[in-house]
Amino acid sequence: MSVRERVGVRSGELARWRENLEGWRVGRAWATNGVLCLLGVGLLWLARQFVAEHAHYRIGFSGVSGWADVLYVASVVMVLTQPVNRATVWIVLGFAVAFRVATLRAEPFLSTDIYRYVWDGMVQHAHISPYRYVPGDTALGFLRARHPEIFNNINRRFYAHTIYPPVAEMIYWVVTCFSQSVRGMKVAMFGFECVTAGALMALLRLMGRRATDVLLYAWCPLLVWEIGGAGHVDAAIMAFVALAMLFRYREQPVWTGVFLGLAVMTKFYPLVLLPALWRRRDDGFPDWKMPVAVAGVCAVGYAAYASVGWRVFGFLGGYAKEEGIDSGARFFLLDFAQRRLGWTWMSENEYLVLCVVVFAAIVVWAWRHACGEQLGMGARISRPGYAMAATMLAFALMLEFSPHYPWYIVWLVPLFAVMPSVPVLAYLMAFFYLFTTALAVPGEKMFLLDERMYGVVIIALAAGWAWRRWNLWRYFDVRGVEERAQ
Repeated sequence: MSVRERVGVRSGELARWRENLEGWRVGRAWATNGVLCLLGVGLLWLARQFVAEHAHYRIGFSGVSGWADVLYVASVVMVLTQPVNRATVWIVLGFAVAFRVATLRAEPFLSTDIYRYVWDGMVQHAHISPYRYVPGDTALGFLRARHPEIFNNINRRFYAHTIYPPVAEMIYWVVTCFSQSVRGMKVAMFGFECVTAGALMALLRLMGRRATDVLLYAWCPLLVWEIGGAGHVDAAIMAFVALAMLFRYREQPVWTGVFLGLAVMTKFYPLVLLPALWRRRDDGFPDWKMPVAVAGVCAVGYAAYASVGWRVFGFLGGYAKEEGIDSGARFFLLDFAQRRLGWTWMSENEYLVLCVVVFAAIVVWAWRHACGEQLGMGARISRPGYAMAATMLAFALMLEFSPHYPWYIVWLVPLFAVMPSVPVLAYLMAFFYLFTTALAVPGEKMFLLDERMYGVVIIALAAGWAWRRWNLWRYFDVRGVEERAQ
């Protein structure tokens, strides 16, 4: 047989293999849907058990979170590596809604921040700036008399002015126009989650990815607890960040800046995404429309509450002192260097300088890669470099800052959905689980908790490197099967 004939036979075999492979993908979608339904039922039971654990101990919060981690990771692997069809999207969204509904009626019990949200909204309806008085001030006695169930559950009510930036306060005002209750505020946060899911699905389609990948966001148990259960305003941050990412992909810098500004004025830390979302013009120079839009939103927000002067920054300074940020006690990496490495010479100021240097290097890297394409976990799908840069900046901030409250890291979840990453997944799951264990107590136990969590991240970083170094994705993605046949 001639070389040309052998090539013809080989080409025919490859064509038949591709046809069979496509049939396999379509035919096995029902199996994917069946497994996802089973996993969804398990996560729904755990969401209901999360609420029940408060009143009646059964498997403990750590038991609920641990099993939720396992089922969520299994769901992520399924949706990223297995064939899907149109029904899969409805399965993903249907269960996502069910998880939230399971926690909607329950009163928040792991955090009471939502009571401050409702209170600040009611204060504004009384034509008083929420930054002017602490809740326990006698000037607000008439509100305490009308709403004792809200006032009595506010943390720091006798000494702390509100800490939330202007857009967060505007959200509280709008929500309390319709309902001055905790449940009404939780429904509003669920609305923001719907916006996030919609923006992510639109962005995923534009990137050429499957809409079913929204499962990475929608099924995350951390969100079910912290948004569905506690109603944290971080739901609004996720919505604004997702919209900013979407408009950045569409190369609409003004809208990108508007939504990033709204996120910053809800809580400050999304500002670190600025270098990743800042695009260049065709001539290579920076496009100033986006940062100007961010600055404009911030200026308008503070101008709306400027009547109280410097008090518009609220309890920000007091919170930094209370949480050990100003003393350096909050930073695990500094504590680890002093305890385990013997670097007693390293002070808080030196650590902060080191953090600034490291973060500056990441910012430069983010700026250079914001217009490129990178690869993610589980599939060789091109993604805009800004998605990887944004995820890197947000992840680095959380590692350096070492927050001690789970709701501080929920804004990583939509970034993870856009840019799947083994280390980010490990960090989210380890944080979620460990902060439901007996180690989640300030002091020595918290140090041990952080050691375990950062250890998991290091292992995940090594696994991710090996994953890319030896192209292990080929054994988990059906497209790899086709390449090996060639």
